[in-house]
Amino acid sequence: TLAEVATSAFFERIDLSAHGFFKVSDDRCGYDWEGVKPVDYVGPDNRWRGLPFNYFTQGCAVSEVEVDVLTGDHRILRSNLIADVGSSINPAIDVGQIEGAFTQGVGWCTMEEMIWGDEDHKWIRPRGRLLTQGPGSYKIPAFNDVPEKLNVVLLDGVSNPFAVHSSKAVGEPPFFLGCSVFFAIKDAVRAARASCSNGAISDSEEFSLMLPATSERIRMSICDELRDESVLGQNKDPKNCILLEFQPKGSF
Repeated sequence: TLAEVATSAFFERIDLSAHGFFKVSDDRCGYDWEGVKPVDYVGPDNRWRGLPFNYFTQGCAVSEVEVDVLTGDHRILRSNLIADVGSSINPAIDVGQIEGAFTQGVGWCTMEEMIWGDEDHKWIRPRGRLLTQGPGSYKIPAFNDVPEKLNVVLLDGVSNPFAVHSSKAVGEPPFFLGCSVFFAIKDAVRAARASCSNGAISDSEEFSLMLPATSERIRMSICDELRDESVLGQNKDPKNCILLEFQPKGSF
């Protein structure tokens, strides 16, 4: 049996694992960090140094969200994704990879907050300790956090002659497509700020919203009397009751 073979190899000090390394051919891929830019070069910045990677991949995402202006909660109504994976060897696997990476990116943008013991969190001891280090405080996406409708399309006609069967790797690149949810949330908050401020803020006015866009940050970015009352209490100035910028304390 396999267990007997593994046991015998262990006591005989025989390594059953295999190791391998791959080096991209220098014929196409190579990057000159110490070279001098040619005087007559005309083109994109640093293109004269060479290609740091054998190929590149890209994608695009559009998301629609709904924000509860009273609680700061949000839900993702729809996300449409398109990704370049070359000529996919197994589309089902590639689509699954894209969905997983996208969901991981959504968590990074909206809920996975890291809080350390620092000047803003003196109650965390000792200083420098990471508070959010388990499932009780560090939240990752669950079934209720994924888009209600998630559509994934693989880009056609993008064969890649520099890899196996014209394919492309699709492990981590779709991660950043999750930012489409963050920017959709920010657009929704911008509209809510204009609606709740009684004309004091326009829907085109820019504001800061830190990642991740947690319920607290979303709620405290919406300028209304409830938010101002919680921040200023009885000391607020009735002539200027709208705080244009307020960020909950966090470890940035």
